[in-house]
Amino acid sequence: MNADRPLVKGFFDERTFSIQYVVADPETKKCAIVDPVLDFDEKSGATATSNADSILAFVEAQGFQVEWILDTHPHADHFSASRYLKDRTGAPTAIGEKVVDVQKLWKGIYNWPGFPADGSQWDKLFADGETFKVGNIPARALFSPGHTLASITYVIGDAAFVHDTLFMPDSGTARADFPGGSASRLYRSIMEILALSDETRIFTGHDYQPGGREPRWESTVAEQKAKNTHMSRCRSEAEFIKLREARDKTLSMPKLILHALQVNMSGGRLPEPEANGRRYLKFPLDTLHAAWDDR
Repeated sequence: MNADRPLVKGFFDERTFSIQYVVADPETKKCAIVDPVLDFDEKSGATATSNADSILAFVEAQGFQVEWILDTHPHADHFSASRYLKDRTGAPTAIGEKVVDVQKLWKGIYNWPGFPADGSQWDKLFADGETFKVGNIPARALFSPGHTLASITYVIGDAAFVHDTLFMPDSGTARADFPGGSASRLYRSIMEILALSDETRIFTGHDYQPGGREPRWESTVAEQKAKNTHMSRCRSEAEFIKLREARDKTLSMPKLILHALQVNMSGGRLPEPEANGRRYLKFPLDTLHAAWDDR
């Protein structure tokens, strides 16, 4: 077995079309959990830990030890289970250091002047290019902004976890119209990912099952360069920006963006209970682009 080829197990969440990962060194049995989902039903306000508990059950069954809990960015379409998993495993949480820029932006949107926008909600903030290990497998954090100000790719051995940067080749690329997003930055981030070796395995954070096909989340750099429905037809940054911005104008905001960001920029912590013992989310009105603006 290739010493730099981790075992990768994906967990697909049908409600949010998200893929969560366990990335393990088969030799040492140490692993990282990437982008875990905390279950949330926006209609009832109910939360649960079914996704995270399934990951923990797999980890226990395999005899793995959780060494890292890794977020690629503060998600806009699901809650992060990072804090729950830290409480269960004791493993440190990590994200890219540019998360502070997302926190500063959204702290203003939520009108939270006292919110600590310093990344202290995570145990580790990775700098661009910073290296670490999962067991004995070398890993590094690659700054990949564009979808958000803070997005990073984790390159762990021969596997790259790109989340909302590239999708499967038949789905193209991620949107870049959120607050702080940039199609130009996204293009440059994608080109840096595609500069990895052709054999590098690419693992995406979502799959929206175009045409109703079964969910998929693994490809390679070579497949992405040859077949990605956006990258294979754009010969320049200008062409990509035109295509990406035209596509983004047709998209509504994710239904959970205002729910999720206030939790995820806090490292997956739910709001503190109020005097009656219940937790409450806060919604800024008339802040984001409305669906009817394009009609």
